[in-house]
Amino acid sequence: MTSLYDEALEAAGIKATQFALLRHARRLGAPSITALAEAAALDRSTLGRNLRVLAREGLVRLGPGSDERTRTVKVTAKGARHIEAATPLWEEAQARLAASLGAEKRKALLRIAADLTTLTA
Repeated sequence: MTSLYDEALEAAGIKATQFALLRHARRLGAPSITALAEAAALDRSTLGRNLRVLAREGLVRLGPGSDERTRTVKVTAKGARHIEAATPLWEEAQARLAASLGAEKRKALLRIAADLTTLTA
């Protein structure tokens, strides 16, 4: 499934994992890395690798947190433009997947995904 979304988002110059992280970070404001990891259901090391790429590309800015041990993640204007460009492509991929699976399989897939998320919590 990831490759389906990666292909759909290619025209926006972003991968599905990057798009999801950018959306989580924007929705949360300027979250700590820990808060973003929890929201994205990723471990901190995986998130860290992804954030380094996003920061290098100028899509996020890492800043100081509430104390010396924490850092915050802020979506830049360039990152916001990537989100806006990718959103209709994401929605189109979602619609194609839903049409391909049908309503019952889609519901089952969402239930399984939710169950898998709780395994790591």
